[in-house]
Amino acid sequence: MFYYVLKYVLLGPLLRLVFRPRIEGLEHVPAEGPAIVAGNHLSFSDHFLMPAILKRRITFLAKKEYFTGPGIRGRLTAAFFRSAGQIPVDRTGKEAGQAAIREGLGVLRKNELLGIYPEGTRSHDGRLYKGKVGVAVMALKAQVPVIPCAMIGTFEAQPPGKVIPNIHPVVIRFGKPLDFSRYAGMENEKAILRAVTDEIMYAILTLSEQEYVDEYAAVVKAQQTEAAGAVEKERRFPRMPLG
Repeated sequence: MFYYVLKYVLLGPLLRLVFRPRIEGLEHVPAEGPAIVAGNHLSFSDHFLMPAILKRRITFLAKKEYFTGPGIRGRLTAAFFRSAGQIPVDRTGKEAGQAAIREGLGVLRKNELLGIYPEGTRSHDGRLYKGKVGVAVMALKAQVPVIPCAMIGTFEAQPPGKVIPNIHPVVIRFGKPLDFSRYAGMENEKAILRAVTDEIMYAILTLSEQEYVDEYAAVVKAQQTEAAGAVEKERRFPRMPLG
């Protein structure tokens, strides 16, 4: 019930007023039955904008950190995400990927819409990064269509680290459903999973027109953080010349 209160009474009208999103291709989202909506991830606001404009309920797999934050703010955030029907997923350890897949398949077995960001994390620079194969595993195991989705303008409206969003035009664009029934029973083939994931990412790229990076976002983030740390260390503790 709280999901629909947020959607139609509290958060939905506010998001529409602030972002004034333009919706394209909404007819590609099926009116009933299970399906995966796979999109790019540019902003914290993505979690709420898409549910606000879809007629059907959509459940996202959300990182566990949203549910375990400290203090009053952490508890309020956790209560908000739980009330909105979002599912916490632990992204650490060997079983992290399998846990996310189990949760996602559970949503699809209820004939619901599952929202997923194949990149696995928000883009820190507005570019589109290599997708993880979990989306392909779920699509093949559940035998459901994948609807590609592009969030356009949300990075400029609320980039990482910004709490109060900017006033910036936003477009939410859905593409034609992707059918992978030709790969039925092949969800354990690594080459097939990579091919399916790449096809999904290409469809998202076509819709979003972002610059594409053929590396995982989390790896690039870690590399840049390490490089920035090394520069800061050198600045604070410069090496003394020998001799």
